[in-house]
Amino acid sequence: MTTNRIAFQGEPGAYSHQACRDARPDMEALPCRTFEDVIDAVRAGEADLAMLPVENSTYGRVADIHHLLPESGLHIVDEAFVRVHISLLALPGTPLSEITDAMSHTVLLGQCRGFMRQHGIRGITGADTAGSARIVADRGQRHIAALASPLAGEIYGLDRLADEIEDRQNNTTRFLVMSRQPDHRRRPNRAGEDGMITSFVFRVRNIPAALYKAMGGFATNGVNMTKLESYMVDGVFTATQFYADIEGHPDDANVRLALEELSYFTSMMNILGVYPADPLRAMQRMAQG
Repeated sequence: MTTNRIAFQGEPGAYSHQACRDARPDMEALPCRTFEDVIDAVRAGEADLAMLPVENSTYGRVADIHHLLPESGLHIVDEAFVRVHISLLALPGTPLSEITDAMSHTVLLGQCRGFMRQHGIRGITGADTAGSARIVADRGQRHIAALASPLAGEIYGLDRLADEIEDRQNNTTRFLVMSRQPDHRRRPNRAGEDGMITSFVFRVRNIPAALYKAMGGFATNGVNMTKLESYMVDGVFTATQFYADIEGHPDDANVRLALEELSYFTSMMNILGVYPADPLRAMQRMAQG
C-alpha cells in the first residue's frame, strides 16, 4: 500500500516541512507531534517515508535521534541538507518599525541576535518556529512578529518583513529520509552525480583497543569515514554504541573489506541505510578547499 505521503515532526511550516517540500515535492507532507509518531506513521502505512533531522551545522546532533534510528525498523534511503533561512514574519501590512517583539524557538532566537539588536526587537520564547508563526497569526497583535521559515509565512498568511536574518549564513540541518524497505541500488543523487553513503551502528567487543582496531580497516582500505559518534545504550555507562557514516557502497571492494575487518572487533553491526550523497556534501568540501 502506498500513500504518497512523507511524515515529519512539527507543525506545518516547520523546517522539517521545508525539507519534505525540497526533497520530495511530489509528496504530501504529514505533520506529526513527535519523532516517535513520525516513525510509527511509516510503520503503520499512514506514510511512505519519514523525514528526520539528525544534525545541525551549528548545534550538533539532534538529541535522542540516534537512539531511535536503530530501533525504528526503518531504513535510510536518502539524505537532505536544508539551509536554515530565517524570516521575520508579521501580520499583513505591518511595517518593520512597528515590531517590538519576536517569538520563536529559543534556538532561532539565538541565531538572530544581530538583527534583533539592530532593530530593538525583544525575543519571546515559543514552543517551536512554525507554532510561533501560527500564534502571531491567531493573536492579531501587530507589534509581535515571528522568526520562522518563509514557508511558515506562506502557510499562516504573514508578511515577510525581512529574509535571511540569521547571524550565520552557513547554518544547515541534515535530514534522513527513511522507508519501510531498504534500497541499496546504485543511483545518482538529485544533481545526477555519483557517490553513495553507508550508515551503520555497531558495538565493539570487550577487548583492549577494540575501537582502534575496528577503525583500522577503513584507513587501510581508503574508506573515508565522515561521521563517528558514540552514545550510551539503555542508560548504562559501560554499554556504548557507535553511529558511523562512510563514503561508498557495501558492494565496493574497499568498503566490503573494511566492513569485514570491522566484524572481527564488533559484537553487533547493523547497516541502517545505503543512499546517494546530497549534492551539498561536494559543494561544502570544495568550499573548504
